[in-house]
Amino acid sequence: MNNALEKQKETIDSKYIQQHLANERTYLAWVRTSITIMGVGFLITNLHFSTITSNAKMDDALSKIIGLSSIIAGIFALIISTISYFIKGNDINNQTFKFSRILVVYLSVALSLIFIIFGAYYLDVWGLF
Repeated sequence: MNNALEKQKETIDSKYIQQHLANERTYLAWVRTSITIMGVGFLITNLHFSTITSNAKMDDALSKIIGLSSIIAGIFALIISTISYFIKGNDINNQTFKFSRILVVYLSVALSLIFIIFGAYYLDVWGLF
């Protein structure tokens, strides 16, 4: 009788506990990553406007672009990772897991563009641009 009662309480999620916990850890890592991306953009913008005393329009514009693009990249990383988390959860239960490329490609492209803007900003600040 106890064995039958235990079988009734078992859910599809409980069959794949380790995989679901790994999926959750991965999601939380993406959340931390998105917070960090937004924080770096905020930090760069604040440092620029609190330490630079010149009225260089190009520096100001690049600093604002870095801050805004970092926030947008972080928000999109959070949205995509949340969607990916739920899709992976269903795929784990259905044993149809497929490798997801969209989040990795998006983040790589977005951060590359932000780093290029960083480079332009520093070239301009150092007077090389």
